[in-house]
Amino acid sequence: MTFINYASKEINCKIVYYGPGLGGKTTNLQHIYGRTAPGRKGKLISLATEADRTLFFDFLPLDLGKIRGFSTRFHLYTVPGQVFYEASRKLILKGVDGVVFVADSQQARMEANIESVRNLEANLREHGFDLRSVPYALQFNKRDLPDIAPVDELYRVLNYKREPTFQAVATEGYGVFETLKSVAKQILIELRRK
Repeated sequence: MTFINYASKEINCKIVYYGPGLGGKTTNLQHIYGRTAPGRKGKLISLATEADRTLFFDFLPLDLGKIRGFSTRFHLYTVPGQVFYEASRKLILKGVDGVVFVADSQQARMEANIESVRNLEANLREHGFDLRSVPYALQFNKRDLPDIAPVDELYRVLNYKREPTFQAVATEGYGVFETLKSVAKQILIELRRK
C-alpha cells in the first residue's frame, strides 16, 4: 500500500524479502545497505529474535526516476525465516507493494523453499493480496555452494507466475541489485498506471 508524502514529494513503497530461514534475505539487505550512499538511505534497524533477525531500512534510489514530480523511496524489510515467527511474517507483509522471494539453492533446502513460498501465498491472501498480481521476483541464492539444485529444477518447482528470476550469491553481491531493480520497476509500472 503505497504512501504519498506530499510535504517531501516522495512516494513510499514497501518491498519485503521473504523465504526460508538462513536463505540469504538478511545478506541481500546488508549488501544493498552497504552499497547505498549515506545521504540516500535511512538507518538500518535490526530486530533480533532467538534464531533469526528482521531488518529494515529505507532508501532513495538515484536511477529509477520520478513519478509526476515525486521521488520514490523504498522501504526494504526481511521476514524471519523460521516458521514459529508466523505472526511477525504476517505483520511485516501488511501494506506490501512488492516481494522478493529468496530461495536457498541447496538441494537439502528444497522442501523449506516450497513450504515458505506456500506460506507467502497464504499470508498475502490474508491481507487481501494475490501473489499473481503483486510485483514479485524470485532469487535463487547461494549458487556458489556445493550440492545445489539445477536452475531449471528450482524454476520448475518454485516459479509461480513466470516472474523475473535471478541467480545470486548474496555474500558477494552477485544478483542482489538486479533482483531489487526488477521488483522496484514492477512497482513503478503499477504506480504509473494509477
